[in-house]
Amino acid sequence: MSTILAITLNPAIDQTIKVPLLTVGAVQRAESVHYNAGGKGIMVASCLADWGQFSIRAGGLLGESNSQIFEEALKAKSIQDCFVRVSGQNRTNIKIVDQNDTTDINLPGIAGNEVALQRVAETFAEQKPALLVLSGSLAEGMPVDSYRQLIKVAPQGSKVILDASGEALIEALKGDRLPFAVKPNEVELSQWAGRKLETTEAILTEARKLVDLGVALVVISMGGEGAYFLSKTGTLRAYLKAPKVLTTVGAGDAMVAGMTAAIAEASLTDSTDELDLERVARLGTAFAVGTLGFIGPHLPENSVVETLAQAVQIDKVEK
Repeated sequence: MSTILAITLNPAIDQTIKVPLLTVGAVQRAESVHYNAGGKGIMVASCLADWGQFSIRAGGLLGESNSQIFEEALKAKSIQDCFVRVSGQNRTNIKIVDQNDTTDINLPGIAGNEVALQRVAETFAEQKPALLVLSGSLAEGMPVDSYRQLIKVAPQGSKVILDASGEALIEALKGDRLPFAVKPNEVELSQWAGRKLETTEAILTEARKLVDLGVALVVISMGGEGAYFLSKTGTLRAYLKAPKVLTTVGAGDAMVAGMTAAIAEASLTDSTDELDLERVARLGTAFAVGTLGFIGPHLPENSVVETLAQAVQIDKVEK
């Protein structure tokens, strides 16, 4: 069974507040409030645990002051806890969801440094993951090239899936060793390109540059418009209308989980380790759409996910 280790360097408690219609400056009554152990890597690990096909481990940095909600969430899904404990309190991300949109308020959290980063890197040698997911923002005080450093010391043979933004993404893509896969959205890809990408053609041109650079899989998420999946074998656009939407929070993390699951499948079943781009597109999209019906990082039954995967509309994009 493949081992997948998902790293979160800035974990968060996600507080999702649902209101009928958010009005600034007015007193509002919440319809519901949910608390979930969050942080992008934790969300990825949670979805992969629901899928149930692999040995899932979660690591990175975790503040000691309010770690209980994270520990309980990992235990509930049989995810091995590989977190390095540091002093301080994990941040709270407040997500206010109404009928039109989601408003995010992210509070400050734990602080990190080079020593903490080294302790995280040491867990790689202990766990020897087949796939290593690096996902989310960096804790305050962490070096901007933290992901580049972690990719460099990842065990040989481990495939690294990176979901980052801003300088953390830019620095990671400067390294001698590149991630196996990246999943920027159009804004994050624009940050890497150094210019605003206003057309699909411009977006795909920059994404193909990443493939030419040596990234095996590039996924550009376009929100409700679907996603583009690129590899050396071609480019696909995947789209599936969601049957039910409670919140879009965590959909991008679920897509990373689906991509990771498809990559892990290929490693188990294909002696050539060839990337099945269509399977990646179908499963990544199905995970993302499947989680829309839940508050928190959860998937429906595997049979439902596979039905969604088969329903995904796949279009080949010519250069």
